[in-house]
Amino acid sequence: MIERVVAALKRHGVPAEKRRIGVAVSGGADSVFLLHALSELGLAAAILHVNHRLRGPESDADEAFVRDLARRFELPIHVVQSPVAVGNIEQEARRARYEFFATQIAAGNCDAIATGHTLDDQAETVLYRFIRGAGTAGLSGILPVTGSGIVRPLLDLRREEIRAWLTQREIAWREDSSNANPDFLRNRIRLRYLPELAAGLNPALPEVLASTASWARAEEEYWSAELDRLAPLYLQRRPKTVLIDTKPFLELPTAMQRRLLRRAIQSVRSSLRSIDFPHVEAIRAMMRTREGSGRLQLPGLDVYRSFDWLRLAPIGFDSRLERDFEIPLTVPGRTEAPERLISIESELAAAPRVYKESEQGLDWDRCAGALLLRNWRPGDQFRARGRSAAEKIKTLFQEFRVPLWQRRTWPVIARGGSILWTRRFGVAEDFAAGPESRNILVIREVTESIPVFPTSNSVSGDDARS
Repeated sequence: MIERVVAALKRHGVPAEKRRIGVAVSGGADSVFLLHALSELGLAAAILHVNHRLRGPESDADEAFVRDLARRFELPIHVVQSPVAVGNIEQEARRARYEFFATQIAAGNCDAIATGHTLDDQAETVLYRFIRGAGTAGLSGILPVTGSGIVRPLLDLRREEIRAWLTQREIAWREDSSNANPDFLRNRIRLRYLPELAAGLNPALPEVLASTASWARAEEEYWSAELDRLAPLYLQRRPKTVLIDTKPFLELPTAMQRRLLRRAIQSVRSSLRSIDFPHVEAIRAMMRTREGSGRLQLPGLDVYRSFDWLRLAPIGFDSRLERDFEIPLTVPGRTEAPERLISIESELAAAPRVYKESEQGLDWDRCAGALLLRNWRPGDQFRARGRSAAEKIKTLFQEFRVPLWQRRTWPVIARGGSILWTRRFGVAEDFAAGPESRNILVIREVTESIPVFPTSNSVSGDDARS
């Protein structure tokens, strides 16, 4: 059994520099065996325990049991009292545990943290996710090693093997009474559905499901590298949002569309939790609708389509700021509205500078005074250079196919009731610099560089219970 733990650590490439391993010990059989195995191998650096206080005195007794283990093994112990927040109890408890683990690695108490997930846990997770309609990413199950420093050396071991090993050596462990609560689907899978399926269809079903996870994980590792290459081509990353040009996107194979959408969703939400196949298909259906606009709200995600563009943003992204703003324009210099990602540079140029019609130049002698940088507002009119009459900016939005979400903070430069300049449409005809202009105010909007679309170094998926 110990040799199989060693083989798992080697197979999954746990580097030598990460051999100071913190052991997550709940008091259950699996984590107690894990502690014995890693201690025997000289790898256990500390014991970590989370008391969620879900079972009152029973939870406190678990903590006391684990503290006694730490004394016997002469290992430092780090315990956190972490009552579970309101909501999905399993999900919130899991989140709290992994946050605690991350703090322990950051504090230098260990280089990695081992949890006692077994082959049975893997099989239950795969079946659970299959029932919920997961794709191959979900069927990848519990990862043997994660980028955040979590290691699972027991994924090849059966729960019954571990208990037999402990029993033979008269090593005690704690039983968690909540594991018998049928209110939790995962418990019903473990106690009823999986044993019934194994008895009636295939006694080796747990091993088959675990093999499915390994197969799916290899598929996801391939796709992860492929998506690292494709994402910058089809997903335009912005701060907190992702934009997609639907025309080239819809020419991709369906499988690639689905995976790129999942990558985009993960970038915006930081996870794919609660995102299922119907959600991705609803987005694809919206993209195929060529006329008008559309909007769809999914768990933690606001999906907006306008013209040929799709935007993915967090819920409430558009309403986080007041709609209207105005800032005195600095001349010369830079004027910024950073929360709206707007930065305008203005430069005064005098003769004998060569006049360039292509530059966004205003005749300063005709527009000198207090200028304001503000957002477009309904009713604003503007006579663009070369046009015979003023038009509503809203009309220009339609003509130039400006997506709806961009209009809210569309910047203009105004003096009184006159608009002198606006993004994309340039300077106003009545104030535009010409060959006769002696002083020119050059306007430039600065486009900040956007970081490369983030890569994914591991298969995405939710951690199972620990």
